[in-house]
Amino acid sequence: MAEFVNPRYQRLLGRPREVWIQYGVFLPLALLVLAPVVVALVQSFASRPLYEAGAFDPTAYVRLFADEAFGTVILNSLALAALTTLISVVLGVLLAVVLVRVRVPGAAAMGGMVLWPIYISPLVLAFGWIILYGPAGYVTRLVAAVLGGRPWNLYSLVGMALTSSVAFVPIVYLYCSNALRVADSSLENAARTCGARPLRVIRSVILPLLRPAIMYSGLLVFTGSLEELSVPLLYGQPVRIELFGSFLYDYGLDRPNPDYGVLGAAAVLFLLFLAVLVTAQGLVLRNSRRFIAVRGKASRVARFDIGALRWVGFAVAVGYLVLGPLLPLAGLVARAFTQVLSPLLNPFEVVSLGNFQIILGYPQYAGSIGNSLLVALVGAVLTTVVAALAVLTARRSRFRFARATEVASLAPQALPGVIVGLGFFWTILFIPPLRPLQGSLATIMVAFGVCALPAAFSAIAPMVMQIGEELDHAARSVGADWWRTFSRVLARLLAPALLTSFLLVFVTMIKAYSAAVFLGNADSEVIGTTSLILWSNGNTGAVAALSCLQIAITALVVFLAGRTFKVNAHA
Repeated sequence: MAEFVNPRYQRLLGRPREVWIQYGVFLPLALLVLAPVVVALVQSFASRPLYEAGAFDPTAYVRLFADEAFGTVILNSLALAALTTLISVVLGVLLAVVLVRVRVPGAAAMGGMVLWPIYISPLVLAFGWIILYGPAGYVTRLVAAVLGGRPWNLYSLVGMALTSSVAFVPIVYLYCSNALRVADSSLENAARTCGARPLRVIRSVILPLLRPAIMYSGLLVFTGSLEELSVPLLYGQPVRIELFGSFLYDYGLDRPNPDYGVLGAAAVLFLLFLAVLVTAQGLVLRNSRRFIAVRGKASRVARFDIGALRWVGFAVAVGYLVLGPLLPLAGLVARAFTQVLSPLLNPFEVVSLGNFQIILGYPQYAGSIGNSLLVALVGAVLTTVVAALAVLTARRSRFRFARATEVASLAPQALPGVIVGLGFFWTILFIPPLRPLQGSLATIMVAFGVCALPAAFSAIAPMVMQIGEELDHAARSVGADWWRTFSRVLARLLAPALLTSFLLVFVTMIKAYSAAVFLGNADSEVIGTTSLILWSNGNTGAVAALSCLQIAITALVVFLAGRTFKVNAHA
């Protein structure tokens, strides 16, 4: 890219303003991303909490591995992650093939419904599953009345995996369905000319080409299930099944004298494990040319006619949708509008708005809704702006740390929300001037924004890459510097991507809560943390009402964004 000298803009300390803007983007990003990691590492080798004077002490790792419970935590967490990944990948791939490449009635409508859990917090899904399939759940009681005993145990690793997979199946489906829609059909046509039947083509051609999508989505599911907090708290604590998320919660919040050294050591080990997973993924996919399925020649992807077997695929898709997300959500709504939900009572006789009155009538509960809205709306705007500047710095500038800016923007996808919350908690306590921020909405907003930044960056970067650099040259030729080129030219072209990023970050932040567990207080509760408090107090009706309000708010914002700005809600 040609270099243009613009004498009209004042220089600060001899440097153009674009350099100061780029450093102003890179340095805060690097600090925000490194803070949780560095502070956790320092805490793991400190003899006392960081806000107290202490000496170097590596015995936290000894105490961690000497704790028999931690060994069980590792085994339970790995077992849950593996089982959740297996279920999610099998169902996601199966649904993608059936609904995208097979002639199945209602495939388009069901494909959209598969994505619904993306907009719903895993915590809400867990509540719905407990209300229906828990030990005292509505469906559990119905089936037990017929069979004469409890038919299943939701409070187990298998129950946790089934519940968690409902939240992760859409991720696998999204990756695989997109890969199937853009794949070149020439390989399939070649297989057909050799006499291969549709099922053989699916097994021998289509599924092998999905390997990159399966690997990427599988890694996301595995790491996501490892860091999950809602299912371990709701399912594991009642039966004393401890996993990584509940282990950090127990050591960090539930104990009167938390062992911060053990917490830091556990966080560091988990981050190292994630680094190994990412490296393994890169090694497996290093020869990516084997999976190229999109060529320069355009082709139309045709659906397979597999005869009567299409009804089997239809039944699998309908069964998953009904039993997985739809029925639990319906049970959640029913519980929100009734005094009690039981198969022994006619639900129309116990209809009540009392649960909503509890939420809206108590200032702290109603305030959590306002806090979540404020954090999500303002945080989505700020995160989108930062992500846009980061993309332009990384992809559209001569900044010496352009590559590092991109790495810093994408690195938080390997940082669980629990560790981000812990890291910011320790950072605030470690730096005295920051201590007034403890428990503030601003801190929660920053933590949520760090976790959502990779999604925003990934939503904006592709469109920046599609805009030709000749526009930059044209703007520079008439005297515009880097910042003026962005604000007057590129920003308008990027409007669709910015709006998509805003919507994506809003949905992510309004359902987030893991970091707020460690950073919030009574005045800065969000919907997720308030739901956990209500559930621990046994007020399931109020939890259901609050969850319904969260779903309604998310659906309203997604609908308005799609109608007003023509934003693709599945982007």
